[in-house]
Amino acid sequence: MSRLPMAQRPRSLWPDLMELLDTFPAWPSLRTSLGSNLIRIEDDLRDGTYELRAELPGIDPEKDVDVSVRDGVLTIKAERSEKKDTNGRSEFSYGSFVRSVTLPMGADEDNIKASYDKGILTVTVPVNQSAAEASEKHIAIEAAK
Repeated sequence: MSRLPMAQRPRSLWPDLMELLDTFPAWPSLRTSLGSNLIRIEDDLRDGTYELRAELPGIDPEKDVDVSVRDGVLTIKAERSEKKDTNGRSEFSYGSFVRSVTLPMGADEDNIKASYDKGILTVTVPVNQSAAEASEKHIAIEAAK
């Protein structure tokens, strides 16, 4: 018997946990709460423009992405279909993806623009800063009796 230490390749626990969830019938719904099928975003409000960038790699934006706005909430829906070419491991996320964000006050919902480049969806929304400031209301605080 050899006393040489065995070299083991370190593995991430996260993919194995996700595979475990797939083995239980009711547990795949927990994948969303654990970070899978989540659209990751960045957003910024600068110079009268709100810009949201969403990671959507490997998706055809013309067929598989829908951007909508309603009551001050911007919603991005996307779908990535699984292609079964191999029996190997896949850590890609397939299925439906949805992410909603509340737009800043004064957002011009009629002039929203979206573009897609190299796996990043960019949504720009003009914001009227004076309208946002005018809509702010201060509430007087009364002393309790």
